[in-house]
Amino acid sequence: MSNILWYGREAWVDWTRALPVGNGRLGAMVFGSARKEKIQLNEDTLWTGSPYSAANKGAHKYLPELRELLFAGKYADAERLADAHMMSRPRTQMTYQPAGWVFIETRHRPDRDTFTRKLDLETAIASVDYRHQGIQYRRETLASAPDNVIGTRMWTDGGELFNTDISFDIEQTVTPVIDAASGEITCRGRNRGEFGIPAGLDWMVRVKVLPDGGRMEAYDGGLRLSGVRGFAIWIDVGTGFKRYNDISADPVQATTDRIQAAIAKGWDAVRADHVADYKRLYDRFSIEFGPGRNDLPTDKRVAAADKESDTALAALYVQYGRYLMISSSRPGTQPANLQGIWNAEFRPPWNSKYTVNINTEMNYWLPDPTNLAECVEPLITMLEDLTETGAEIAREHYGARGWVLHHNTDLWRAAGPMDGADPGLWPMGGIWLSCQLWDHCVYAGQPKDLTARIYPILRGAAEFLLDFLVELPGSDVLVTAPTNSPENIHPAGVCLSVGSAMDNQLGRDLFDAILDAGLETDASFLERVSAARARLLPDRIGHAGQLQEWLEDWDMDVSEIDHRHVSHLYAAYPGLAIDTIETPELATAAKRTLDIRGDNATGWGIAWRICLWARLGDGERAWSVLKNQLSPSRTYANLFDAHPPFQIDGNFGTASGICEMLAHSRSGEIRLLPALPKVLSTGRVSGMRLRGGIELDMEWSEGIVQSARLKSTREQTVLLRSKAGERNVTLSAGDWTAVI
Repeated sequence: MSNILWYGREAWVDWTRALPVGNGRLGAMVFGSARKEKIQLNEDTLWTGSPYSAANKGAHKYLPELRELLFAGKYADAERLADAHMMSRPRTQMTYQPAGWVFIETRHRPDRDTFTRKLDLETAIASVDYRHQGIQYRRETLASAPDNVIGTRMWTDGGELFNTDISFDIEQTVTPVIDAASGEITCRGRNRGEFGIPAGLDWMVRVKVLPDGGRMEAYDGGLRLSGVRGFAIWIDVGTGFKRYNDISADPVQATTDRIQAAIAKGWDAVRADHVADYKRLYDRFSIEFGPGRNDLPTDKRVAAADKESDTALAALYVQYGRYLMISSSRPGTQPANLQGIWNAEFRPPWNSKYTVNINTEMNYWLPDPTNLAECVEPLITMLEDLTETGAEIAREHYGARGWVLHHNTDLWRAAGPMDGADPGLWPMGGIWLSCQLWDHCVYAGQPKDLTARIYPILRGAAEFLLDFLVELPGSDVLVTAPTNSPENIHPAGVCLSVGSAMDNQLGRDLFDAILDAGLETDASFLERVSAARARLLPDRIGHAGQLQEWLEDWDMDVSEIDHRHVSHLYAAYPGLAIDTIETPELATAAKRTLDIRGDNATGWGIAWRICLWARLGDGERAWSVLKNQLSPSRTYANLFDAHPPFQIDGNFGTASGICEMLAHSRSGEIRLLPALPKVLSTGRVSGMRLRGGIELDMEWSEGIVQSARLKSTREQTVLLRSKAGERNVTLSAGDWTAVI
C-alpha cells in the first residue's frame, strides 16, 4: 500500500478529508461515506463574469509623474498616485466556482472494523469498501481523461440487492430536473456577474444513473433505486467557454455527447482506458526511501509526522503531487489554479485564481523533474492567450510594446495591475512565467518545435521589458519602475519601489533565454537585449551579510522580517544564477537571508524554503523544514497542503524540493545526491528528468550512489558530480549509459 492513501473512517463533512479525483477538466472531491456519499464537483472553466478587458485606458500618462516620485524617495505619494490612476478597471478579477454536489444515500451503517476508503495513486481511483449486515459493498469513483467524464459504480460481492437514493444539489437559484424514465438529473444555468463584469457563461450539469436490475423512480429530491444489484453513475459538467474571448459553446449538447459515448462504451472499458491513460504518465517515474508506516492510515501518519521520520511518507508525498498534477493539468484544459481544480466555495480564498508572483510558477516546478512534461501544456496555452490581452495592458498602462502580466490572472486572461499598487503594481509576472517556460524547454533538451512555439512568448516579454526599463538618475543603471518585491513592505511603509533584486534576476534570465534560443533574426534586437542586460544591477550583499532585496539596503529594517515571500532568492531557486560552486559568496548570502527569514511560513512559503535549502546543499536543514511541512499544522488528512487554508502550490513545491535533494542539473552538469539528509540514506529513483533532455535512474545506500544511469535525447558530454568525485561522461542519443 505504498502508493495508496487509506483511511479507516469516513470524511463526514470535512472537505480536507475528502479525496480528490480529476481529469484536468473535471474535478471531484469524494467524501467516502457509507451512509450518504457526497461527491463535490468542479469544471475548470466555470468562473464568474464573461470576457472583459482590464485595461485602464491612458493610464500610461501618469507613468512619468509616478517615476519622478519614486526616484525622489516619495514612495507613499507614489503609491497613492498609482492607486488612483494606474490600476485596472475593474481592480478585482473573477472567481473560480464549484459545480454542485452529487449525493448517494444508502443509509448503510458499516459493520464494526470493516470500513476502508482509499485513493490508489497507481490507478487514480477512489474507493470505499465496507460490510453492512454481513454484505460486502464496494464503490469506485474515477475521472476519465480519455472519455472526459466522472464515473461512480457501486456493487456487492455476492450480487445481493440493495436500495439507494441519488440526488444533485447546487447552491444557486436553479432547480434540478429529474427524469426517472431516462435516469437523468440535469441542471442548467448561467454564472453570476461580479465586480462590474456581467454574467454570460452558460453551464450544464448532467447526472446519468444506470441501475443493475431493480426499479428506479423519481422522488422529491432525486432518483430512488430499489432492489438493485448495483449501479453506475456518469457525471459531466460543461460550460459555454471556448476561449477567453469566446463563450459560444453549447454545454447541453457537449454533456449529452460525452455521457452517451461513455454509456455506449460501458464501465469496464471506460475504467480500463482510464487506468491505461493515467499509468502512461504516472508510471514514468518512481521514488522509494525505504520502509515507512504504510501499516498506518494516512491521517495517522500525518499526525505523527513531526514526531518521527516516516521517510516513506515523503516519497508518497512526491507521488501524490504528481497525481494532483496529472489530475488538474492536462493538454486542452486550463492550468492548475490556486486550488488545482478542487473548490467547494462560491467565494474561495483569493478567488482560487492564478497568482503569478510565486504560486502559479510553483505549481509548475514539479512536472519537468518528475517526467510529466505534457502537464505543462495548459500553462503554455495560457501564456499564448496572455500575449494578446497583455499587449493591450502594456500599451495602455506603460506605452510599451510587447506584453505584460502583473501578479494575477483569471479564466478571462486579465493581465493588468489588480487589487492595489500594494501588491498589484508588479509588472514582472509574465517575465517570470516566460523564464519558467524556457526552463521547461531546457529540460526537454531545447527541441526545435517547443523552442519555436515558446520563443514568441519570450520575445514579447522581452520587448516589454526593454521599453519599460528606465535609467536610474545619476547612473548608467537600468531599473524597473514602478515595481515591488512581491508583497513585502519596505521601511517607507509601502510596497512600491524601483529596481528590486528579483526584477534584475528575472531580467537577466529572460534576456539570456532570448540569446540562448538562437531563433532571433533581428540583429539589432539582440544588440538591445545584450546592452540592456549589461546595465542591470548585479546581486548585492547587504550590511548583515544577506542578499539584498531592494535597491536600498533595507532588509533589516522592515516590519515583517520573517516575510513569507523570499523573492530575491529567485536566482537560487528556481533560477540557477546563485550556486554554491559557481557563486559561493552569493550562496552564503542566500543562506544568511534564509536564516533571517526563518523556516516557518505559509504552506507554499515553507515549500520554497525546502527547495532553497536543497538547492544550497543543506539537506539536513531541508529535511527539518520538510518535517514541519508534513506535520498536521501544514498538511491536511488528505495530504492537501495547509497554507492554511488549502493551496495546491505547497504540494507541488514541496515535492519539487524533495526531488532537488536527490539530483541537481544545469546546462552541461549533473550533481547526484547534492543535498541528501541522513534520514534518506537509502533509496532509489527512476525516470527523473534533468536539464538537457536527460533521464536518470539511480540507487543509493548509506548516502553513496550505488548505481546510476543516464539517457539523453541527443549526444552530449556532461560533467557528473557525486561524492565519488567528478568526471565528464559522454551520452549517446536514446540509449542508457551506466555512469556509476
